[in-house]
Amino acid sequence: MSYNSTGENEFNSPQNLTVPSASSPVENSLKEPCNTPLSNDTLYSSTNSPSDSCVKPLCNAASEKKSNKGVKYVSSEGDKLECGWGAFTPACLQFFNTPKGVLLFLCVASFLQGMIVNGFINTVITSIERRFDLHSYQSGLIASSYDIAACVCLTFVSYFGGNGHKPRWLGWGVLIMGVGSIVFALPHFTTSQSEVRFSEETGICTSHQSMPCAESISILSNYRFVFMLGQFLHGIGATPLYTLGVTYLDENVKSNYSPVYIAIFYTAAILGPAAGYLVGGMFLNIYTEIGKQIDLTPDNTLWVGAWWIGFLGAGAAALLTAIPILGYPRRLPGSQRYIIMRVSEAHQLKDGSQETASDPDFGKTVKDLPRSLLLLLKNPTFIFLCLAGATEATLIAGMSTFGPKFLESQYSLSASEAATLFGYLVVPAGGGGTFLGGFIVNKFKLRCSGIIKLCLFCTVTSLLAVFIFFIHCPNMPMAGVTQMYDRSILLESSLNLTAACNTECDCLREIYSPVCGSDDIMYYSACHAGCTKKSILDSGKKVYHECSCILENDPTGSAQAIAGKCTSSCERRTVLLVFMFFVIFFTFLCSIPALTATLRCVSDRQRSFALGIQWIVVRTLGGIPGPIAFGSMIDLSCLVWQDQCGEQGSCYVYQNSAMSRYTLVAGIVYKVVGTVFFLLACFLYKPPPPESLPGSSDASENGNCVLQENTSLQTQAAD
Repeated sequence: MSYNSTGENEFNSPQNLTVPSASSPVENSLKEPCNTPLSNDTLYSSTNSPSDSCVKPLCNAASEKKSNKGVKYVSSEGDKLECGWGAFTPACLQFFNTPKGVLLFLCVASFLQGMIVNGFINTVITSIERRFDLHSYQSGLIASSYDIAACVCLTFVSYFGGNGHKPRWLGWGVLIMGVGSIVFALPHFTTSQSEVRFSEETGICTSHQSMPCAESISILSNYRFVFMLGQFLHGIGATPLYTLGVTYLDENVKSNYSPVYIAIFYTAAILGPAAGYLVGGMFLNIYTEIGKQIDLTPDNTLWVGAWWIGFLGAGAAALLTAIPILGYPRRLPGSQRYIIMRVSEAHQLKDGSQETASDPDFGKTVKDLPRSLLLLLKNPTFIFLCLAGATEATLIAGMSTFGPKFLESQYSLSASEAATLFGYLVVPAGGGGTFLGGFIVNKFKLRCSGIIKLCLFCTVTSLLAVFIFFIHCPNMPMAGVTQMYDRSILLESSLNLTAACNTECDCLREIYSPVCGSDDIMYYSACHAGCTKKSILDSGKKVYHECSCILENDPTGSAQAIAGKCTSSCERRTVLLVFMFFVIFFTFLCSIPALTATLRCVSDRQRSFALGIQWIVVRTLGGIPGPIAFGSMIDLSCLVWQDQCGEQGSCYVYQNSAMSRYTLVAGIVYKVVGTVFFLLACFLYKPPPPESLPGSSDASENGNCVLQENTSLQTQAAD
């Protein structure tokens, strides 16, 4: 039989077809070969082919209408396949009614989601702590609110959205996410202007200094609930994106191309945070009260950058992106053939109950939800892939939230410099690893077991790289904090900012404005260094003179100090950054393979629901406790706390050795546990028996559409 056709979505049908034998191990009978019609009245065989490109039209519908009695049609007749909104479906929009068009808008949505949730929020976390007097564990709770909201919505969205109109769920989700970004920026407009209680007199050594207690710390810290509300809306809006969005792409492209499409989608989600770090770092160089003149620079720890600008811009962009997504049809034109062509790799249960999910009517009502959940819980490969993802998510969530703060402390950087550096690290490592993971799966045509082995290799490699946290950059010497004013050793548990050289200065503990003395020692402030005069250079840098404490340590020097932290000369900086790159790279390298393995180890009709359950496990055990645990861990390594009228605020100075030690312990524990889970997933996976797959194994692996010669002879003999 000959048929010339160029299908939609770049699908080319070969001209010649050899019909499989009637004794094929998959189909017991080919008496009714034309049992799946498409919208163009062409029918396709429901026989699973050895590869995706092996499905060809067998006959025309008109010639088989008489023999169709008793055949159940899988048809979407009546579904609108045009792109548009209601009756408005202009022809120009149909150019985007393709998998590539969907991928474009979903990439924009995932880019914005990553930029907002994992970029801007993590970049401005230090500024928000300063502006609203929050502890690290409170800012960690704000970060975790996103995952809490997602967990609440995931079961509902993945189950009903998976059987519903996916683009509408996606569009409304992106819309809600945009509203969440605008809500997150509201505290800037609803609070009084940021007042830095800092003056010329309190900055240098003078007598009778005082500072009145202004707005209560508890009032400002209550704004964390507004931030949590914004994060809740972010979580609700992003829930469909990584469940329904992934399955919508997977259903509308060939299965061989699916890992590449998903990899591009997730790469955009990785580039989003990187852009958030870079753009957010730029905004932090602008003072939060735009247009207000202030005697501070971004290097000063009292500086609060314009953290809110990015949320307004990204929120507006999300609202605009939702419009085209809402216009897509339930399925793309020509996508029905890819559903027919798919070869199942679902884990085989001992009782064979996985066949329940193959019923076309399964999963359409609420009463099927418990059975659907039970099928997933009986799948050990799926369970251990979920647990492995949770361990990886804990590290990713913790490090993405506090990674900039880690670099800020280790390398003595400003908040904007640390955010920018972390962005430069994440772009090639996270984005490159994500895309390469999908490319490897597609290039080598990996089956489910091979994909899990790739994940195992990536986890072990990143585990080895984690040991780099054995080393750290030492704290810059700071008088009264890391050493005494006479350079003698200071016990870690003690803090003594007063010495004979600054006793008469009446320096305030509330004013933390570090300066770097000409003796290469940092001081809590110019007052604590005993400086009595100040000048401003042409570059805007402030220089303090006649510093009595510096003169004692360096009698022959200039006895002056420059505003800001001393520059770190850590020799281990390059090595630490290189190994951090490898930890991030190999962690993200296994993300797309792990997701692909999850999609393949469950039945086709359970894919959306499986992703929803996986995200619940990942967020409950990883995304939610990750930032909170890392925030509490970082608080343990704090040396100097903010003191506002007797209330403890955010942390000013961290102990680098303790911070690295805690990071090392967390990295080893979670990476080892993740390795064990991937091992169990690989060991317990039971693929379908070879005789249940159509064609030869070579054809299945390599996508060869030419069936074996002996099969052709058997077909002719049967005829």
